[in-house]
Amino acid sequence: MRLRAGNNRTARELPYGNATGARRRLSMLLRVLVLTVVGLVITGEASANQRPIRVGLTPVILEDQVRFLESWRQYLEEELGREVQFLRRNNYGEIVDLALRGQVDFAWLCGFPYVRNDGALDLLVAPVFNGAPRYQSYLIVPASDTDSRDLMDLEGGIFAFSDPNSNSGWLYPEAVLRRHGTTAEQHFDRTFYTWGHRRVIEAVAHGLAEGGAVDGYVWETLARVEPELTGRTRIVSRSDAFGFPPVVATPAADSAMRQAVLGVLLSMAESERGRQLLEALNLDGFQQVGPELYDSIRRLSREVVQ
Repeated sequence: MRLRAGNNRTARELPYGNATGARRRLSMLLRVLVLTVVGLVITGEASANQRPIRVGLTPVILEDQVRFLESWRQYLEEELGREVQFLRRNNYGEIVDLALRGQVDFAWLCGFPYVRNDGALDLLVAPVFNGAPRYQSYLIVPASDTDSRDLMDLEGGIFAFSDPNSNSGWLYPEAVLRRHGTTAEQHFDRTFYTWGHRRVIEAVAHGLAEGGAVDGYVWETLARVEPELTGRTRIVSRSDAFGFPPVVATPAADSAMRQAVLGVLLSMAESERGRQLLEALNLDGFQQVGPELYDSIRRLSREVVQ
């Protein structure tokens, strides 16, 4: 029987047809794999971008801090298009620990822990207070004390520090004492930490301490909103100006996150809502500064911390 020409395929022709089909199937499989990998990468990046931005804070000085922080958080979320979480702790040490372990992305710290962790925490911005990114340490006494003129006049008394990681609330007054050949332990009968600048003012105002070292920005801000409290204290002396407690970025914050947060903080003074929040903080705004702004605190740290 003769085969018709149209069906006359030899056995040798079949492998070539199968090989072509196999190559096509392999090509399609590779495309699927590539698209799957790309999809996973994009999904992973999207998930990372959706992680909340975590900001470490110590207690603020506002009378209604919960309401203010909620308003500020909402503002940041709307500007960033991303969830923001505030992690509040009672002292600088706890916030520094969170920052160094990457458990927060940003932190608002004192200049003292910032300089002690040079290289581990990156300077983002400094708040602007009364036209400059600077503040002072105030030595305060009860208003009834009209005689004391400096720290040396408080010898043998009870003295309140705010925090061992505070420049204005511990480092600066300790450095002053050492320049006079003494220390807080030797100079005062007793000292204690209040773990907050507002609490230093309260301790002095209520007679629990005969003197205290406090952040001048905090005292001035409370004088606006609670003059009856600060009115029970008297400022004995003011330090030279130091770099204002900065906002720092931690290793957990990537470059895109840093740029986004930087942009929002720098632009706060440009919107009505941003200005209202700054007014509540008694600040003019935020600005970029260099690490040299904190050189005077570095010098104090070398004097006091061995």
